[in-house]
Amino acid sequence: MLEDKKIILSEKDIPRHWYNIVADLKPMDPPFNTRTGKIATKEDFLPIFCEDIIDQEMSRERFIEIPEEVVHTYKIWRPSPLIRAKHLEKFLDTPAKIYFKNEGVSPSGSHKSNSAIPQAYYNKKCGVKRIATETGAGQWGSALAMACGFYGMECVVYMVKVSFEQKPYRKILMQVYGASVFSSPSKFTEVGRKVLDTDPSSPGSLGIAISEAIEDVVTHKDTKYALGSVLNHVALHQTVIGIEAKKQMEIIGRYPDIVIACLGGGSNFSGISFPFIMDKINGTHKNLRAIAVEPSACPKLTHGVFAYDYGDSSGFTPAMKMYTLGHSFIPEGTHAGGLRYHGASPIVSAIVKEGLAETAVVKQREVFDAAIKFTKCEGILPAPESAHAIKVAIDEALKAKEEGISKTILFNLSGHGHFDLSAYEHALAGDLGDCDYSKEEVEKNLKFLPEVKL
Repeated sequence: MLEDKKIILSEKDIPRHWYNIVADLKPMDPPFNTRTGKIATKEDFLPIFCEDIIDQEMSRERFIEIPEEVVHTYKIWRPSPLIRAKHLEKFLDTPAKIYFKNEGVSPSGSHKSNSAIPQAYYNKKCGVKRIATETGAGQWGSALAMACGFYGMECVVYMVKVSFEQKPYRKILMQVYGASVFSSPSKFTEVGRKVLDTDPSSPGSLGIAISEAIEDVVTHKDTKYALGSVLNHVALHQTVIGIEAKKQMEIIGRYPDIVIACLGGGSNFSGISFPFIMDKINGTHKNLRAIAVEPSACPKLTHGVFAYDYGDSSGFTPAMKMYTLGHSFIPEGTHAGGLRYHGASPIVSAIVKEGLAETAVVKQREVFDAAIKFTKCEGILPAPESAHAIKVAIDEALKAKEEGISKTILFNLSGHGHFDLSAYEHALAGDLGDCDYSKEEVEKNLKFLPEVKL
């Protein structure tokens, strides 16, 4: 049967438009400039982002055309395959049908390339010579380094220290692409030096790395910032995943009951789920469940507060309304470094707040157990981040078995784990621990949320 096979589209099926879910949501709380005490404007973002990116960030247009040059570059790996996990289904003895979108086929190894390419393209178009960014586990840094190489721009990456040490081959890949990579907190920025003065052994955080990258931008001419998650334009670019998946599901005559993805800042969850949530909003698939899976070490959607907060640890960015654990919160050094972000995308936060998506929280050891089962069954080694989605997909498939119901489950395999073998080494040796967030630490950090009066 067709549905038993890998569903591969042709180049002509690469989406020509991104889907902007903001057009279908209630008006969201706007970004707020705490320095001026006013709603943030386009001018507030110009020192950081190029103008075309800001226009996309603020757009309420439902479908935004993908530049032909970006489509041409997407052709290197897109469309990505949709695969039925038949061997996993058999192992679980479940009536559920499990499908996954394999984004690990991109040259950089993850879905992050979907936004890195257009961000590099728009910056090059605007005359930018140099881009600075942060990276957690290294997927975003690798993708942007690759994209900058394509467009002949310098790339500077501040990589969270715990991942810098855990994942040396990610660092090397970025350097091969031509990027300069610094362990964050670093001695090269005022932000980094302050953190190191306070805590020389700081493991770093995405919030700190973002602050370092933004400081780099505002102190260097011809430099702009590129972000791998959280903001509207990043979620927009990633929707090529879900748009392709819908077409592939149509080919086999199926529609998912459940769509699942891990959540750090929100980019891959947005990418796989938003085109399907559009159907939930317009009423054609009201019973669709979209599940964002968080690590127990950093569960902002599940245990954070919905409030205005900064996107970085130093408050350089405008404040945004989102679920947050506090911008100064530093989670434990889990191996899923890409999920160690204190806040969730304002769009994802709004969707969860409106009840259009739900959340799940999983622990590190059970995530790696699920990842190893998946690898043995399907032969693909997932990134630790992606394995969070696999864990919940397995849970939902076993629930379907208990209920005797055949459900269709779709999850996003956001990246491969070939650079995460040291983490798997610890998992096989039984050395991995479970990391929970500290309620006391969160309560302390929430006291420092910015005051916003609209």
